[in-house]
Amino acid sequence: MNIVLEVLVSVLIVIGAGFVLVGSWGMVRLPDLMSRLHAPTKATTLGVGGALLASMFFFFGVNKTLSVHELLITLFLFLSAPITAHFLSKAYMHRHVDPEKTLPRPGRLGWSTYEAAPGAGDGQQNEEQS
Repeated sequence: MNIVLEVLVSVLIVIGAGFVLVGSWGMVRLPDLMSRLHAPTKATTLGVGGALLASMFFFFGVNKTLSVHELLITLFLFLSAPITAHFLSKAYMHRHVDPEKTLPRPGRLGWSTYEAAPGAGDGQQNEEQS
């Protein structure tokens, strides 16, 4: 294997390990669930992505073929981690947050809040568009 490729793989592994370390440290040190949720979804995802990129480059250097497995794992990881974090945060908010006391009032459209948009569900909006 080429020395440049070995250095690239080593650098990606070290960078990935650094992100995993920072994400794990943040998960232990941050005070509540909503704060701790950022550590694994941001830093640790980048760390695992760096390790998977290093694996892709390593097997490209050894086998001279592109490994699609790591690419698919990276794609799945980067798609599923934010969605999972969103579901966890919404579940936490529904269980532990009083919307009347702590959440801001929705704007004109009611987007991404506890309350529905004005006219939603009562058929007024569909009749007005006709």
